[in-house]
Amino acid sequence: MLAKIMERLQDKSLQKKLLIAFVVLIPVGFFFKGKIDDWRGGAVGDGSKKVEFTVKRGEGSISVGKRLEKEKLIRSASYFQWLLKIGGNTRKIKQGMYILHNGMHTRDVIQTILSGKVKMRSFTIPEGYNNRQIGDLLTKKGFVESRETFLEITRQESLREKYKIPGKDVEGYLFPDTYSVPYHYRAEDIVKLMLRSFFKNLKKIPQVEGMSAKEIHKKVILASIVEREAKRDVERPKMAGVFENRIKRGIKLESCATVQYLFDKPKKRLFEIHLKKESPYNTYLHYGYPPGAISNPGFAALQAAWNPISTENLFFVLKPDGSHYFSQTLAEHVRAKRKYLGGQ
Repeated sequence: MLAKIMERLQDKSLQKKLLIAFVVLIPVGFFFKGKIDDWRGGAVGDGSKKVEFTVKRGEGSISVGKRLEKEKLIRSASYFQWLLKIGGNTRKIKQGMYILHNGMHTRDVIQTILSGKVKMRSFTIPEGYNNRQIGDLLTKKGFVESRETFLEITRQESLREKYKIPGKDVEGYLFPDTYSVPYHYRAEDIVKLMLRSFFKNLKKIPQVEGMSAKEIHKKVILASIVEREAKRDVERPKMAGVFENRIKRGIKLESCATVQYLFDKPKKRLFEIHLKKESPYNTYLHYGYPPGAISNPGFAALQAAWNPISTENLFFVLKPDGSHYFSQTLAEHVRAKRKYLGGQ
C-alpha cells in the first residue's frame, strides 16, 4: 500500500494537482480564519461608547470576560477566554482601571488589560501637613474611606518595624509631594509609597549615612517643628540652629507649632490657656523634643535639621512680612515682640 502511494506521488501530474490545491486552500483557510476572528472577536460598535472598566483584585479571566461581554465591549466571552489560553495569558491579566471602548477588537482589549497601563489619578500632599490632615485630604479625594482608616494604617506596628521608625506612628515620614497612583491603589499602598519617597529623599542628605533610627527620629522631629514654624526656606537652617541651642542649654523649646498640633484644627491665635494644655507634645510645659514629629516636613526642612546654622540666637519672632527676627537675649526678644506683635 505504502509503495503504491509513493509511486502515485512520483507522478508529476499528481504533484502538480497537489501544489495547486495547496496554493488555493491555504489562502482560503486564512480567509475563513480571518472571518471567524472578525465574527467572534470583532468590534461590537463604532468606538463611541467609552467605559472605565476595572479588573478587580484577584479576579479571574473568566469573570473578566463575562463582564466585558455584558458591558458590550467584546462579542464573546468564550472567544476572549480562548484567545487568552492560546497565548498563555489566562493568569496574566493585571488589576486596575482601564479605558476601553466598543470599537476595539477583542485582541486589542486583551492587549490593553495585559499591559498594566491603567488609568492614574493624582494627589498633592502640602509640606507640613500632619497625618490627620493627610487623612482628611485623601478621604475628600476618595483615596481612602475615612481619616481613621488612614490613621490606623499609619499606626501599624509591622509598617513601623519594616521602616525602622520609632514611636507610635509614621508621623513625619510621609514625604510631601505630588503622587500619581492607579485607581485600585489601597490606602496601605499609598502610605508605603510616601514612606519610600521619604527615605529616597533622605539619602540625598550626606549627614544621614551611619545614623541610627533613633538619631534620625530626633532630626525628623526637629524638621517637623521647623517646617511648621518657618515661612521661608532661607530661614529654616537658622531656626533649626535656635532650637538646637535651646536643647543644649536646657531651655524649653516653647514652639507654638507643637501646641497647635494638639488641636484638630489650628487656632488662629494662641492664648495662655492653650499654652497650658497638658501633653508631652507641649514644649511650653516640657523640656526637650516632643516624643514624635508634629508634621510631615519637606526636603528643605529636613535639610535644615541636618545642617543647622550655628549662631548664638535663642529666640525668634514672626514679622508681618512672614519673615522672622532672631534674637540672642530675652530682653532683645521682648523688644522685638513689642515692635512686630504690638506687645502680644
